[in-house]
Formats: sequence, C-alpha cells, structure tokens
Amino acid sequence: SQESLHDVQKKVNDLWKNLLYPVMPGNETDGMVYTTCEMKPSSKIDADKPQVTGQVLFRQHYPYGRLEAIFYLDGFPLDGNHSGRAIHIHELGDLSNGCDSTGGHYNPFSVNHPRHPGDFGNFYPKEGKIRKYKPNLFATMFGPYSIMGRSIVIHEQEDDMGKGNNKASLENGNAGKRLACCVIGICNKNLWEEKLSEVTDKKKR
Repeated sequence: SQESLHDVQKKVNDLWKNLLYPVMPGNETDGMVYTTCEMKPSSKIDADKPQVTGQVLFRQHYPYGRLEAIFYLDGFPLDGNHSGRAIHIHELGDLSNGCDSTGGHYNPFSVNHPRHPGDFGNFYPKEGKIRKYKPNLFATMFGPYSIMGRSIVIHEQEDDMGKGNNKASLENGNAGKRLACCVIGICNKNLWEEKLSEVTDKKKR
C-alpha cells in the first residue's frame, strides 16, 4: 500500500542521513545540513579571462526543507560590462580536466533547460563581485536526486533561458565557456552564518 511504501522510503532516507551526517557531540544542527563549494578558475581558460574565486554555500533542513543558497564570488571584471553570468549545477564532480570534465547540466528528469534542478539563472556582478542569497531552490541535497558531490560551473556568458531557438539553448542556455567550477561537499554551519550576515547586511545598506 501507499502508506507502507512511504514508511519504507522514510526509513531508507533516515538510514542514509545517519550514515552521511552522523550526529556527534558538538555538531547537532537540528536537521539542518550545510555544504560548501570552493570556487576555482578553470585550468582550461586563458589567463586574460576573469579568475573567479569564492564559495557557493547551501543549507537544507532534513527531510523536506527547501534548499537555500549563498553565492559569494569575486574576480569578475570591474569595467562597465554588466552582462549576466550563468551558474548551473553540472552532472559530475570531476575537475581532472578543469571545468571541462564536469559533464553536462545535472538533468535527472530528462527535461529541457532551464528546468534542470540546478539551473540557477543569471547573476549580475557589481564591482567585480556577486553577493546573492537565494531561498526556495528546486535542487535537493537529500535522497536519490542529491546534488552532493556534483559540481557548480560559472559560465562566461549570459544564460538565454532556453529561448535561443537551437539545440544548445535547450541543453545549456548557450552560456559559453566554463570560467570556474567547484565540487559540492559537506561543511559545518560556521561558514554559512558568517557569509549570510555579510550578504544580508549589504542589502540593508
């Protein structure tokens, strides 16, 4: 029956969570899980391209919370070029060939871009920086569609959001070369709290 299936699913998920995030003295987060992705420029880009560094941080409350993210990135051009930069989750956490080995967009439901779980859209740097908090994201850290261990890629160009009338538009938004990337891994809550206060203070000013 539907009910016993839900029960089994919950047990499997709880087991999975306890294996991945064992609660030790001092790391009780009341079911909130934190991850970080340490952004580095791709080894495959030319030296004259933006050298982007920083972090993308996530947190999510187990088991049904919505994913939240902080984008805290530096190294974009300081000139008046305010075009957007596309940021997406890619399928593989493999940086052996720079950002080129991270595979395509993470697309577990075989749908067109921009409906992949990690299609975060365009970000507009100010003074060479991106400082952005985003709640209610579609991706998840839990269960069979977890983004854990996958990569985040920053692209050179703007995402056309699937409106480019060609095949690449429906795969990746014609976002161009991969400037920088990182692999998503578990962290504690300190980094999130430190960066969140910076991102939200900025808004108040």
